Amino acid sequence: MKITKHAIAEAFEQITPFIRRTPVIDIEIDGLDAPIVLKLEQLQHSGSFKVRGAFASLLGVDVARAKVPSAGVAAASGGNHGAAVAYVAGVLNIPAKIFVPQISAPAKIAKIKSYGADVVVDGENYGAALANCDAYIEQTGAMSLHAYDAPRTIIGQGTLAAEFETQVLAHKLGSVDSVLMAVGGGGLIGGAAAWYQSAVNLVGVESQGCPTLHNALEAGERVRITPSGLAADSLGASVIGELSFPLAQEYVSSVKLVSDDDIARAQKYLWEHLRLVSEPGGATAFAAVLSGAYQPQADERVGVVVCGSNTDLGSFGESIDG
Repeated sequence: MKITKHAIAEAFEQITPFIRRTPVIDIEIDGLDAPIVLKLEQLQHSGSFKVRGAFASLLGVDVARAKVPSAGVAAASGGNHGAAVAYVAGVLNIPAKIFVPQISAPAKIAKIKSYGADVVVDGENYGAALANCDAYIEQTGAMSLHAYDAPRTIIGQGTLAAEFETQVLAHKLGSVDSVLMAVGGGGLIGGAAAWYQSAVNLVGVESQGCPTLHNALEAGERVRITPSGLAADSLGASVIGELSFPLAQEYVSSVKLVSDDDIARAQKYLWEHLRLVSEPGGATAFAAVLSGAYQPQADERVGVVVCGSNTDLGSFGESIDG
């Protein structure tokens, strides 16, 4: 299946009855001339954009023609994708088994369990969880829902860009010149690239410990990294997705890197100024603006996706008190 703007528009229509239309807000930052438009996707069902890809996968025409096996669906995840699949499976009454690594935040594991899915916590990183998931699928015949490297997943994540675009126009906020979003395995930015193409300046943001797309674009090919740092549970893919990489090569203008301290400051700013809770990965794109890693031109209008809120109160408190 091709990842196209038309496919994203069709998926958007399919999943709209099942997802939240998350809000956008205009903010101004002292010392920054450029207006910022935040897309508050951390308010989505299950706490992140990931439900878009999960619903698109299970409601898609290609999937609907095939009966979901009795073993249900299976997914490997750092946490957010697992919570999304568990939530969607619950809504659609489908069994789900989620494999997460030991670095996953306890809050994310608890959320997955709260939606009724079986959870296996094993392995030191996402790659190990994925290997466990693949073995289970081979053994049981469960349907795989990949976190980022599957056409319907990427198409579903692209609906965020479609929704953001319509909201900016509908509310007469003025078109955005650039859109910044965090990058993990590449599903979100791949879908956004397919939607926006060259209509905006699309910028990826990664933590210094998880420079998956940054390193791949520099090398001109997908390269493996060892994820680490504050946002590794959500941005810690070892290699950028095979399907999203060519889209990023064509349509992503640059990738900015931010430190763990930058991310923590972004979390703190969102809380203190807007009373918004975000997990480290969710605040990573905003960290690029706040830290100066991304420097807007004068009067440039910048859209920033705040993409996840699945953090426990203890960890969040440490970030905003630091």
